[in-house]
Amino acid sequence: MTGPVNDKRRYNPDGTPRAGAPETEPQQSERPPEAAAPTDEVSQLKAELEAARRRVDELARGIQDVMRDRDDFKQRIQRERERMLEVEKGQVAQSLIEAIDELDLSLAADDGSPFAQGVRLIRDKLVQKLAANGIERLPLVGRPYDPNAAEAVDIELVSSPAQNDRVLAEQRPAYALRGRVIRPGRVKVGRYLEPAKA
Repeated sequence: MTGPVNDKRRYNPDGTPRAGAPETEPQQSERPPEAAAPTDEVSQLKAELEAARRRVDELARGIQDVMRDRDDFKQRIQRERERMLEVEKGQVAQSLIEAIDELDLSLAADDGSPFAQGVRLIRDKLVQKLAANGIERLPLVGRPYDPNAAEAVDIELVSSPAQNDRVLAEQRPAYALRGRVIRPGRVKVGRYLEPAKA
C-alpha cells in the first residue's frame, strides 16, 4: 500500500498537485526543434514551387517569341520569293514585249492581207499571254504625263491649257506587272504657252 506522498516540492500531503509546482511535461513553447522544421520545409518548398512557376512562364514566353520570330521569318522569305518571281516574270515579259513592239511596227502598214491578219493574231495571242500573267499595257494617251510610267521624248506646243502636260502621242507603250511599271513608255507631251500680250 502506498503511503502519503512526501514530495513537498510538487504535491500537498494529501496527494493533490501543489499550485505553482513545476510540471513534468514540457510546455507548448518548449517543443523540440524537430517540430518547427516541417514549417520551414513547407515554406521552402512553396518558394521553390513559385520559382519553378516563374521559370516555366519565362520559358513559355521564350517559346512564344521564338515561334513568332519563326513565323515572321517564314513570311519574310515568302514575300522575298514572291518578289523574286515577279522580277523574273518581268524579265521574261521584256522579251515578249519587245516581240510585240516588232509586230506592232510591222502592222503599222496593215494592208488587210492574210499575212497581216496572221501577224495580228500572233500579236493578240502574245498580249493575252502577258495579261494572263498579270502584265498589262498602260493607257497613256490623253492622260496627265507621269514620269514614273513614261519618258517624255518629244514636246509639242498646244493651244489649249487643258492639253498642258498631257500625253499627246505614244511612241512606245508602257507595261506594268501588278501595278509596278516594268517598262516605261515613250511619249509626246503637250506644252501650253500663253500668247504674248500686245
